[in-house]
Amino acid sequence: MPDRRTKRTTGGPVPCRVVVCRDCCCGSPKVTGDHAAQTARLRAEVPVRVSDCLDVCEQANVIVVQPSTAGRAAGARPVWLGLVNDADATEDIVGWVRAGGPGVAPLPDVLDLYAFTPPRRRGGA
Repeated sequence: MPDRRTKRTTGGPVPCRVVVCRDCCCGSPKVTGDHAAQTARLRAEVPVRVSDCLDVCEQANVIVVQPSTAGRAAGARPVWLGLVNDADATEDIVGWVRAGGPGVAPLPDVLDLYAFTPPRRRGGA
């Protein structure tokens, strides 16, 4: 059985993955945009996981681009993007993911406008 952290079931490297927040604010009528179309467009290019609230509602809609196997090997960390509320921003993400995403392709300048550092969560050891 392949190691799911580094291989897909096809045996190839794990590509970039995208987490799309869809809960109380993100993906709701509180935020403008076609949320279903955004999720479908991302799914057409990359594995997508829909998440409950990521606790950064002031940044709605939030999308997190997780690095591929190659990106993680290069030291990349997930990139958090906020206020992703229009089709052009979604297309910019798709283009970056196609190019390799975090650790493989540089973050396009336009996406740098959406990037933010999430607050640290409290608790834990």
